[in-house]
Amino acid sequence: MKKRPYISHDLEIRFHDDAIGSPSVKFQMDYIFKLLQGTASLDPLLQPDRWFLSTGERDSSYTYHAFDDKGPTTAALAIIQEENKENTAAQSFSLWNGEEEQTTGASISCLFNRQDGVSSSLTIGMDSEPDGFRLGDFTQGVKMLTESAQLYKPLYCSISPGQYDAVFPDRPGVGWMLYLPRLLTIQQVPEARALVPVTGKDEQGKDRQIGTIIVSVTDTPFSDLNPEHVKIANAIEIRLVDQDLLPRYTDL
Repeated sequence: MKKRPYISHDLEIRFHDDAIGSPSVKFQMDYIFKLLQGTASLDPLLQPDRWFLSTGERDSSYTYHAFDDKGPTTAALAIIQEENKENTAAQSFSLWNGEEEQTTGASISCLFNRQDGVSSSLTIGMDSEPDGFRLGDFTQGVKMLTESAQLYKPLYCSISPGQYDAVFPDRPGVGWMLYLPRLLTIQQVPEARALVPVTGKDEQGKDRQIGTIIVSVTDTPFSDLNPEHVKIANAIEIRLVDQDLLPRYTDL
């Protein structure tokens, strides 16, 4: 198996802005802050106070903190709003955790308030040692996906290496793990190594299952350079498409 000096596992979330309340910069940053608070216990380098606005230039990218202990900073909100003032098609911003080492760096990109009707997206890239996952084992990835699903009520969310190639380029890939807002059984996805139900509150405040996390590999972090890992994930994708359970990007 080939080696890289590091591996990046990306958390990708696709959601509708109205699911979190508003397409405003403030709402987007507030939700990222909540998500980072949930993962802070897993990795101190992802804590909210570690993040800066990414300007595209090294020195100035250490200038503006994205969050303080209460939430998004006034400066960060003002700068993002100013940078998007002329953007009529969509709004966006990027953050980074100030770590320049390949195995400790992390980034956030958010694209929202799209005028073409396409759903919004949030991607958190987390760099790790070549054979590792910086948050721990697959159960920590499941925890992060569960928090994402409960917070964003997404169309889907996933954790997978950024270089992973799905079978169907017009649909989300399974990769390491994929959350779908569906109730799935092992009879429907026998290739999955784990199916994890995700619960949330209904309108009456009662817990109910809102979706399922499909996990392709449980004994080690997923690598796109491991043929066996890719084979399992690809088989799950084919199984889901055969049952019309994996959406097309054009329908999101």
